[in-house]
Amino acid sequence: MTANAANTEAVPHPPTQTINVWLVEDNQIYRGALARLLNQASGLRCSSAFGSCGDALRQLREDHPPEVILLDIGLPGLSGLDGIQQFKSLSPTTHVIILTVFEDADKIVRAICAGASGYLLKTSPGDKIAQAIHEVLGGGAPMTPQIARSVLNIFARMATPAPELGLSQREKETIEFLVQGLTTKEIADRLSLSIHTVDTHLRNIYRKLHVNSRAGAVGKAMQAKFA
Repeated sequence: MTANAANTEAVPHPPTQTINVWLVEDNQIYRGALARLLNQASGLRCSSAFGSCGDALRQLREDHPPEVILLDIGLPGLSGLDGIQQFKSLSPTTHVIILTVFEDADKIVRAICAGASGYLLKTSPGDKIAQAIHEVLGGGAPMTPQIARSVLNIFARMATPAPELGLSQREKETIEFLVQGLTTKEIADRLSLSIHTVDTHLRNIYRKLHVNSRAGAVGKAMQAKFA
């Protein structure tokens, strides 16, 4: 790959790893430590690490996009929150997972509405971060327990069901489980439904909200709440 971004770091990795991950983090010590950890994790390959959104965006315009970008919020220049939409615009299939010290509701809502597929705190153990990458590629929406509680509190304040969204009570329950990062099978178990029925609920939610992803559905529901 080309490496002409000023603060781009090519990270050595074993050849057997498959999921390509980029890391955008301005703390050099944390960036290096996390990159090494990811390259030691099964099935992961941290091919590049950047100190800013600007560097990562320049590289994304020239290189093959990664499957996942781990993105800090408090970055020099363009913030992570403002960078999410630009990353998604350049590579719609790339999943963006926020990795930050911030856990306030406003930043969580903004990140999810912008298209983030997950939201983790930097205090998360390394194995949990690696697990979250696998989860998001499996259709999940990983969040640390603190973040999940914050988002569920937001949903608790929403009207039931939100008339402007046109969702049924069962569909709203399904979105709440999406927020927690549950898989389709786990949602089916919680609601005592078949996987086929949950898939039907998901298709109906996507159709009603005019989205095509779990993160999009959660973001649309939050936008309706805070509009």
